[in-house]
Amino acid sequence: MKNALGAPQSLLVLGGASDIALATARALIADRTRRVILAGRSPEALERAAEGLRAPGVTVETLEFDAADVDGHEKVLGEVYAAADIDCTLLAFGTLGDQAHDEAHPVDAARVAHVNYVGAVSAGLVAAAALRRQGHGSLVVLSSVAAERARRSNFVYGSSKAGLDAFAQGLGDALHGSGAQVLVVRPGFVHTKMTAGLPAAPLATTPEAVAEAVQRGLRTGAHTVWAPGALRYVMAGLRHLPRPVFRRLNI
Repeated sequence: MKNALGAPQSLLVLGGASDIALATARALIADRTRRVILAGRSPEALERAAEGLRAPGVTVETLEFDAADVDGHEKVLGEVYAAADIDCTLLAFGTLGDQAHDEAHPVDAARVAHVNYVGAVSAGLVAAAALRRQGHGSLVVLSSVAAERARRSNFVYGSSKAGLDAFAQGLGDALHGSGAQVLVVRPGFVHTKMTAGLPAAPLATTPEAVAEAVQRGLRTGAHTVWAPGALRYVMAGLRHLPRPVFRRLNI
């Protein structure tokens, strides 16, 4: 259960080696989370990440989990939820892809969509069923500002995040009244391993800043947070631009 201050005491991270996921785990550990499970594809990367989180009174475990292997989600994740209640599940996996390459190679574009959307739908529904049974807990879903309006420069990735965002918002509505909640996080450009070498967008942020937004959202019971918050207004403007004007923007 969450402690008296509303902080989760147990955390399951799907995509446990990502920079944003680990920054969030560190922030929650500082806020009294005491059990962390890092789930992902690479046991070696997960163990390195776990070593960086372990501290007196903090248990960090690792779990092999493949977001793309939707046939295995119920078994792998079901065993975690059956063993003990999980206060917070962070869905942090995803792939950026390469827009130019993916346009020319539809199979690779489909892989981006499969991981970012299909994998998230599968894992999200398994998590939601467990939270409903528990009667408490939070599912934190890392979406993106790219979900707000598909842009020419990254519409494969953006469309996959748009699907994820809509799914997560609907899932939150479905869980309303169950004691569980869904928090959708919409970061802008974040300086991480995944974006290394790419030109930073305006209002670029850090994994630590995204982690702070997650913490605030969990404490306040928010259903959506932006990182940074100013992007809420920037993207609202872009979303309502007439299409002929939008097409002339170099984004």
